[in-house]
Amino acid sequence: MRRLATALTLVGGLLLGGASQAAQEPRFALVGACYCEADAELRCSPGLTERECRRRCEEDLCDRWFWLERRGCWNWGYGG
Repeated sequence: MRRLATALTLVGGLLLGGASQAAQEPRFALVGACYCEADAELRCSPGLTERECRRRCEEDLCDRWFWLERRGCWNWGYGG
């Protein structure tokens, strides 16, 4: 009976708000390359999370944007 009461208390705590915001976020955030196209120019900012990329692109009024996780910016060239 005591185990049942303890289990019900734990389940009730989870259902009534035990899942905090910190528990819902990942333990580490992936960073990557953030590409923003504005005025027919493609720019890249390295080392941003997807959330930071989205925020930056909204502030810069990008026509379109995309984020590549765990990648650096590509310089579109070959070599040196």
